Amino acid sequence: MGKGGEKGEEAGEREAQGRLYGWEEIQRHNLRTDKWLVIERKVYNITTWAARHPGGPRVISHYAGEDATDAFRAFHLNPSFVQKFLKPLLIGELAPGEPSQDRGKNPQLVDDFRALRKTAEDMNLFKADPLFFSLYLGHIIMMEALAWLLVSYYGTGWITTFILSCILATSQAQAGWLQHDFGHLSVFKKSIWNHIVHKFVIGHLKGASANWWNHRHFQHHAKPNIFKKDPDVNMLHIFVLGDSQPVEYGKKKLKYLPYNHQHEYFFLVFPPLLIPVYFQMQIIMTMIRRRFWADLAWAFSYYMRYFIMYIPFYGVLGSLFLLTFVRFLESHWFVWVTQMNHIPMEIDCEKHRDWLSAQLAATCNIEQSFFNDWFSGHLNFQIEHHLFPTMPRHNYCKIAPLVKSLCTKYGVHYEEKSLGKAFIDIVGSLKKSGDLWLDAYLHK
Repeated sequence: MGKGGEKGEEAGEREAQGRLYGWEEIQRHNLRTDKWLVIERKVYNITTWAARHPGGPRVISHYAGEDATDAFRAFHLNPSFVQKFLKPLLIGELAPGEPSQDRGKNPQLVDDFRALRKTAEDMNLFKADPLFFSLYLGHIIMMEALAWLLVSYYGTGWITTFILSCILATSQAQAGWLQHDFGHLSVFKKSIWNHIVHKFVIGHLKGASANWWNHRHFQHHAKPNIFKKDPDVNMLHIFVLGDSQPVEYGKKKLKYLPYNHQHEYFFLVFPPLLIPVYFQMQIIMTMIRRRFWADLAWAFSYYMRYFIMYIPFYGVLGSLFLLTFVRFLESHWFVWVTQMNHIPMEIDCEKHRDWLSAQLAATCNIEQSFFNDWFSGHLNFQIEHHLFPTMPRHNYCKIAPLVKSLCTKYGVHYEEKSLGKAFIDIVGSLKKSGDLWLDAYLHK
């Protein structure tokens, strides 16, 4: 009976492979209730399966009607293993006369990028250094211990508490970069170990949710700086971004806030409130609504550990105030680092670019130095990280020259700047968008 079932599956697969489709038909299947995509010229119907996608339904749905080959390779450690989940979804192939890329993408550029990825694999750049990540985790735990020893020996004076808060905020920021590594499956060869340690780091060390992070962050990587697809540019009408959105808001006479002053109220709203208010509320609601009970248990273990360590010194209310202040400090660090690579770049609606061009349009790099690497968790190599999200971060500097060379060959802009200029450009970009809104609001 088992062999008969296998034969039936093989027959169904052969039948599906015999069906041929053109891009015009495939692109029509990009609806909420009708989703097809292409991987390596094979056509898959993901309509019903998207809801079961481990990375969340939205990230895979963003590629409905498109070629998802490079995104598929970028996000999965073992594509051959994932293929078994794709087999039942196979409905056919691209017709022989159809190009492998949709919407007129440069086939030579796409092929050269894929060759670059193969070169990176041959150079073992997707192999992590266990010592690097062990020391990184060690220095986070050391800071946690140092903070507790500080208050144990020197008491709860204002100066001690401020120093302790800075140490804990540094520990939290660095734990944020470390969970990012495990979340992207860039440490262990097997996905399962990355997932387990990811839950420990983001849950027990930070009190957040692995599933919440996965479902949100992978969308950002799949479609960076694309409205309605990248949640990181959904500013809930608090800011207008890029060149097109401000004009659209202005023409429609939308004025939720005085956007021509957004570069000023940014300092009051975004850095201080993102983590302690918006993320905190979103994480808790997501874990409860979506029943991420394992994530909730890990987060609970963080708060239990924290309050056991600090209630004896500060009491319940004092410990809550301390935690809020630590989140406040961490939030500033997180916002400036994560936004410096994206807000000053192109932010617009979907343009259906190839993987390389899409990532380069939305990201920029910050100059390398030991401090910049540590301070940003190597996200100063944002371009390389977006192109190869499963690559261990200590190898970004090795692939960067090859990426630059490929970009030069095809005239793709590769932007790199100093840390100071990157911070200034965030504010400058917000001011530019605000001015565009005001002009459209008054004159169009």
